[in-house]
Amino acid sequence: MIDPVRGKGGFPVDAEAIWRAALAAVDPWTLVRASVERQGDVVRVMGREFDLAATENVFIISFGKAASAMGEALATVLDERLTSGLAIVPWPVGKEPTRLEHIEAAHPIPDARSVEASRRALEIAAAAGEKDLLFVCISGGGSALLTLPADGITLEKKRRLTEDLLRAGATIQELNVIRKHLSGIKGGQLARAAFPAAVVTLVISDVVGDDLGTIASGPTYWDASTFADARAILECYELWDSASAMVRARIEDGERGRVPETLKEGDPAFARTSAFIIGDNMTALRAAKHEAEKRGFEPIFLSSSDSGEARRTAAGYAAFLSELACSASTLPRPLCLLAGGELTVAVKGRGRGGRNMEFVLASIVDMEKADVSGLDWLILSLGTDGIDGPTDAAGAWADPRTIKSAHALGLAAAEYLDDNDSYGFFKQTGNLIMTGPTGTNVMDLRVFLLRAA
Repeated sequence: MIDPVRGKGGFPVDAEAIWRAALAAVDPWTLVRASVERQGDVVRVMGREFDLAATENVFIISFGKAASAMGEALATVLDERLTSGLAIVPWPVGKEPTRLEHIEAAHPIPDARSVEASRRALEIAAAAGEKDLLFVCISGGGSALLTLPADGITLEKKRRLTEDLLRAGATIQELNVIRKHLSGIKGGQLARAAFPAAVVTLVISDVVGDDLGTIASGPTYWDASTFADARAILECYELWDSASAMVRARIEDGERGRVPETLKEGDPAFARTSAFIIGDNMTALRAAKHEAEKRGFEPIFLSSSDSGEARRTAAGYAAFLSELACSASTLPRPLCLLAGGELTVAVKGRGRGGRNMEFVLASIVDMEKADVSGLDWLILSLGTDGIDGPTDAAGAWADPRTIKSAHALGLAAAEYLDDNDSYGFFKQTGNLIMTGPTGTNVMDLRVFLLRAA
């Protein structure tokens, strides 16, 4: 598929080179091989040593959008010492020979295959003994792929609640609090199944702040949230009354102590666990900064923790760019502003889109209102997993020519925004970014290129 960014001159070419460099830096195979090395019977993970000579069996459980590459890369390091391994993936794996068993499951809404895969993961973890070593590789999308509803909760009820929370604009942190308290594997429960084996978790982070308890809902890490927190989130989004009776009953039983809480800090199940973040949003941003410098820009980090509603965030950035326009003529060289994080969208319209496309569309609306006459600009936002919402696009980009094209086509950006139809808008203007699934996920990347007009 032809990428609409490719082939245009100036800022679009620069922007493409920058985001491609960012994606290359968070390639999961590269991250694993850079973080894990083996010399004889010693495996080093980011400098910490694990003795294979004292280990009987070595297992791998890998799940998430980067599951296949992470697991297979680790398998090449462990080589003949690998006993068996499992990769739970969101899309088909090629026909190339693999070292791991692969199960394809659904994302972002789990399905029966997600449940089957979770049971298989628990089997592997439970089979590990005191002299065994279990590697767990986690990446974005893991919460949906590793789904095992708690006793009394059906998959269908959990699916419905997940859909409702996504449409309401819940953050990933809020969504995963609910998931953990309706699960039989999240919130440290995979680590409990593996105890007393040693558990080493390798993580490519897709959450703001790299919180190990939030990433993939923390199956091997302790959980600070409670059933009371889960209820408060549902009430906040006015979903408590509409939630199924079985969901409300479990949360109420948890609040009253009738159902065990998720595992907390200091639980014996974590006595032999360790976790390492081998890649995150800053990894991508640093690579983007390096590429921007090579291309003659003055790169500036703005944030790696953007959060909140896409439209409000876009308004803040547009106001900032408007302020910069006042001094654009004094810029010694073009600026490249870099940001990352993960925004949300409260869906009220009938259109198609995702948080990145909505951010860029909202930015266009705000930039038209602002006084940026002295500024040449480009705004780009994409999901590093190559998927923005329920679409085939990774995100979108826009510059002053995009606004002119929209006017020529008779497109009112504000109307498309009101209908949450950012995909429809940018498909017509030719500003979609199409990467296909990238096999990684470190949240989103935003690039702002600026120079005097």
